[in-house]
Amino acid sequence: MTALTAALRDPAEGLSTHVGLRDTYHQTMTLAWRATMKMRRNFEQMFDVTIQPLLFTAMFAGIFGGAIAGSVGGYNPIIIPGLVGQTVLTACVATGVQLREDMDKGVFDRFKVLPISRIAPLAGPMVADMLRYAIASTLTFLTGIIALGYRPGGGVLGVLGAIVFGIIAGWSLAWIFTWFGTIGRSAQGVQAISLMVMFPLTFLSNAFVPTKTMPGWLEAFANVNPVSHVISAIRDLANNGHVGADAGWALLGCAVVVAIFAPLSVRSFTRKM
Repeated sequence: MTALTAALRDPAEGLSTHVGLRDTYHQTMTLAWRATMKMRRNFEQMFDVTIQPLLFTAMFAGIFGGAIAGSVGGYNPIIIPGLVGQTVLTACVATGVQLREDMDKGVFDRFKVLPISRIAPLAGPMVADMLRYAIASTLTFLTGIIALGYRPGGGVLGVLGAIVFGIIAGWSLAWIFTWFGTIGRSAQGVQAISLMVMFPLTFLSNAFVPTKTMPGWLEAFANVNPVSHVISAIRDLANNGHVGADAGWALLGCAVVVAIFAPLSVRSFTRKM
């Protein structure tokens, strides 16, 4: 009987429930490497950050440039930084969808008996996704500079600062879609919910047109939209090499998003585990 009891013992019994910050960091980086290798083997997952920036940059600049600014060249300082924010936010949607697909396939079942931090399986892929945001931002700027004649006034440092700011904003806002991934019942459902949130945040902002051209009620919403502050900060960095008040408001908004949705995501994920 004793031998049978030992054989049926919970494999997680006796494992420490506390994981230190150092171990959490190493576990997160390990899972980030796993996610990076997954991207390498499934390159179609990168289409939204490789092909989409090229298409959207040329398409939006060509269609709206003459109508809004009189020429593509005059529209570039508005649309190129705006598309950086829009493309990064669109890439965030994939975070929740991929998480839900992995959970449905049972990928995370093995983590139930491992003495790892409960946030590591979530934070690891999100760290890897920062590479995707960097690629999307860089390709958007390169398309604008090479194909459309965009000349960022902030110079190289300003553009690099804008890319880094976009990555930080993307990582922060991705927690919203990560939470969707933990509560959704299917990958298709998570994608549908995420798109319903993503489209209003991006299109009801200053990404494509100045907010002063909008109706009063819409202008009021666009001015308080966190995405508008993120895009304004990216514009200030890329066009002027300047860090303004919008950068502070954007970082505050990102911090609030992380403070709310990171605990919600971990709690929901732990319940599913």
